[in-house]
Amino acid sequence: MHDSPYIFDITTENFEQIVINGSHQVPVLVDFWATWCQPCQILMPTLAQLANEYGGKFILAKVNTEEQQAVAAEFGIRSIPTVKLFKGGAEIDEFAGALPESEIRAFLDKHLPRESDNVVLAAEQMMEAGDIEGALELLGPAQAADPGNTRILRAMAQAHATLGNYDAANFALDALPPEEQASPEVGILRGQMYFADLAPKAEEVPALQERLAQNDNDSEALYKVALAAILAQDLEAGIDLLLKLMATDRSYGDDAARLALLKLFDMLGENPLAAQARRRMFNLLH
Repeated sequence: MHDSPYIFDITTENFEQIVINGSHQVPVLVDFWATWCQPCQILMPTLAQLANEYGGKFILAKVNTEEQQAVAAEFGIRSIPTVKLFKGGAEIDEFAGALPESEIRAFLDKHLPRESDNVVLAAEQMMEAGDIEGALELLGPAQAADPGNTRILRAMAQAHATLGNYDAANFALDALPPEEQASPEVGILRGQMYFADLAPKAEEVPALQERLAQNDNDSEALYKVALAAILAQDLEAGIDLLLKLMATDRSYGDDAARLALLKLFDMLGENPLAAQARRRMFNLLH
């Protein structure tokens, strides 16, 4: 038993209630430890201090792996201390070892709700309604007040990108931690901006399509119509046109078709469409 209302000892009997069901209410940090483990003894007071300091924003659940071997085995615990975070009934993140307090705070702050999240939600609703400028007016002060909330930066980047302010959008994305910059969501946004910057204006597309209908080897029309298709999320059409341009005029725009495809592959990540297009490009090159 613990004096704190935010710290619980876990057994096979209460694991479901406290960790799985409880994580639907607030995140639950599960600390797998043992009495003989010196790093565990170092880590434990820090976790307890943070649980009390955060005042219920998360629950600390302690699993003594010597006494609760079934729970430890269920999660494949091979070394301790291991700390897992549960949210919404599922494990979403973990760390191992006796991290310093600053790193544990950073770990928690990635997942715990913040007051500024409400501002982000309001800004996202404004963007959906088309009020991009209004969303930015909300997000600016929120970012100044809570610079550690990366959701604000992502929302600002999306708003700036929607307005065509690509330098400002990339500046916001560049301020994200490296692991978030590598996320699929950021890759997609960067890709969208790349193609939006190169693509023809909407009113120019019909004339380009007409040129292509008259001459399907018109390199400029192939390239620009491909970019317009990608921007309109007609990815298969865009890929087909770029591959055709590679086959008919590889030198166009200093290999512009291949470079655009590579950018698109980065943007699509693990999308099966990208894997298929990579194979087709490989066959063209070899």
